[in-house]
Order: sequence, then C-alpha cells, then structure tokens
Amino acid sequence: MRKVCVAGVGMIPFKKPGASESYHTMGLQATRLAIEDAAVAYQDIAQAYVGYVHGHSTCGQRALYGLGMTGIPILNVNNNCSSGSTALFLARQAVASGVAECALALGFEEMKPGALDVGGDDGPTPFDKFNELALELVGMPEVPMALRYFAGAGLTYMQKYGTPLNTFAKIRAKASRHAVNNPFAVFRKEVSEQEVMQDKVIWPGVMTRLMACPPTCGAAAAIVVSEEFAKAKGLRTDVIIAAQEMVTDFPSTFEARDMMKLVGFDMAREAASRVYESAGVGPQDIDVVELHDCFAQNELLCYESLGLCPEGGAQKFVDDGANTYGGKVVTNPSGGLLSKGHPLGATGLAQCYELTHQLRGTADRRQVDGARNALQHNLGMGGACVVTLYQKG
Repeated sequence: MRKVCVAGVGMIPFKKPGASESYHTMGLQATRLAIEDAAVAYQDIAQAYVGYVHGHSTCGQRALYGLGMTGIPILNVNNNCSSGSTALFLARQAVASGVAECALALGFEEMKPGALDVGGDDGPTPFDKFNELALELVGMPEVPMALRYFAGAGLTYMQKYGTPLNTFAKIRAKASRHAVNNPFAVFRKEVSEQEVMQDKVIWPGVMTRLMACPPTCGAAAAIVVSEEFAKAKGLRTDVIIAAQEMVTDFPSTFEARDMMKLVGFDMAREAASRVYESAGVGPQDIDVVELHDCFAQNELLCYESLGLCPEGGAQKFVDDGANTYGGKVVTNPSGGLLSKGHPLGATGLAQCYELTHQLRGTADRRQVDGARNALQHNLGMGGACVVTLYQKG
C-alpha cells in the first residue's frame, strides 16, 4: 500500500437550513476550493467519491459536472452521518492500492429545519432493531429518534459512573469557545456552562437543547494523491493519512443491551485500536482530535472509546480541561458538530479540512501548537464508524 498525501482541502461556511445555496452549488464550490488548494486540474482527478444522505442517487454527478464531464467514475456514497469520511476512505483506498494517483472525496448536505428525518417511503428502516432496543432500555417514544439514542447513552453513562449533567454542559460550552475562532461555523456565539444548563429541557435531567447539534447545510472536499504523483507534480506532501479504519456493528451493539454500545462505543474503540496499531502510535501521542459530537453526550463517550482517557474517567478529563487548549489533547478546535454544524454528508470532510490545516500550521487562531498527530472520528448510525490518523509529513 502506497503512502497517501492530502494535497488539497476545500470547505464553505456552514449555514442554517434555508440560508444556503443548493447542494450541487455548495458541492461545486467546495471542490473548486480543494482543487485550487491542491494546485491540480480537474482532469488530474481519476476517481471521485461523493457522500450525502438526503438526495437522489446521482447527486454527485450533478455537483461535479460543473467542473467538466471528463468521464471519470463518480461513486455516490451514503453511510448516514459518516458518509463524508466513507467517501474519503474509498478515495484513500483507491490511491493507496494503486488504482488511482489522484482522487477526490466530496461531501455535502442540504438539510431541513428540525429533528433529523429518517423516514420516507423507501421500505423498512435500517433502524428497526435500534428503535426496538432503545425503547426497551430507556423508553421516551415522544423524543426524536437520534436524540433518544444519544441522550439514552448519556443517561446510561450517568447512572453507571455518577456523572452530573453539567459535565455535558461544560463540553458544549467548550465547543462554543472553540467555534468563536472558526469563520466556517454556523454558531459562533460563546455560551457558558450555565446557559447550556438553563436552555430548553429536551429530556429532564438528561439533555437540554444546546447539547444537541443543529441541522446544517454545507459542503467540504479533499483531494488525496500518491506520494509519487505529488513529487512528480510538485504538490504538497506535508499531510499524510497514516492509518484509517472503517468498522461496522458487532453483535454487542444489540446483545449487550447497553445504550452506549448501541450508539457505537465498540465500533469506535475497535477502529481506534486498529488505527493506533497500524500507525505505531497510541492515544497518548495524539495532539488534536476532531470527533463526532452530534450530542455533547457522544463527545464524552468518545473520550473513552478513542482511549483519550480511561473508562469512567471522562468527568475528570473534562473538569481538568484536558480536552481543550493547554490540556492533554485539543478536541474539536473547529467547534465540532455542536457549534460548527453537522451537514451530514459534509461532516467527515469538514473534519479532514480542519485537521489538515492544523498539521499545516495554518489554522489561525484555532492552531494547536506543535500538532503532529491528528485523529478523526466520524460515526454513522446503522452503523459505520471511520477513524483516521493524519500525520505531519
């Protein structure tokens, strides 16, 4: 397998539903920015992988034909909220295996206001077993599905370790402090722990509205190339994908009858373990992380599943400020899904954008000093988890 470099990244500012342009316009803009950043021509791209959740089956073609109709394979990818990082997984795999020298990963989403809609008339939902178990374990049928899953997982953690609700409020407040410095974030207003606690109650004693990420529209893209191609073309090789793993559900997702496992704890732990082993590093070597904080509760779970702190140690990790600047590892310097926003198909590539700039040293006021190892975690329920390790080349 060949060394794969991130030659270019592109991203547009995320916006609230109704305030964005159409999906294909956003996708085109993000791709153009990535091409410009990489200093390649669209004709250099041998394959394209396009991630999105809501849309028709060839939306990727609709977005990319604006750059030219070169006849390349364009593969449309839907892995729920990990669609963007799944597109990146496939693009990296094509380059690493020698199938392509230069590949594009693009993600976009044009969302609607309100709770995530996973309905439709396309046959049985893939969430039937998830819904059945969640209702058995925590009830709350009146609560939207995704919220029931992740708030339920947070409740399970609270009951297991005695963690208070304000620990999640601290995570949300941290996200807002980071997002203040991100011009692409949909929410750039700083909020305090107290404001999070006093916001609208969604599940009494378990979650307030600010602990959930907002529906968002946006797009992001990355161009990955072989090291040989980069050197031949004079492209940058300063950021490499050192390891990447995708993991789907294990029997424990259902058999353990544990809400934390239902929302992907074991997937994340296994994917991270494989990445660390492949790259020859450990969680203690990670300088900066972009993880899937669709809810503040899931960020806390990820601290443990990714090995950033011991199991049961997340409250202390938060209270000590180990998750921010000056601490052990800076988590979500972009503001994360909670503040930057979560346009489903774009999220994984927005994480790639952030970490690429962190390793380049071009993250401006968000810069993590001396960052050399950057970890990405992107989760799609149903389920698929992608963990990626980027290193400074």
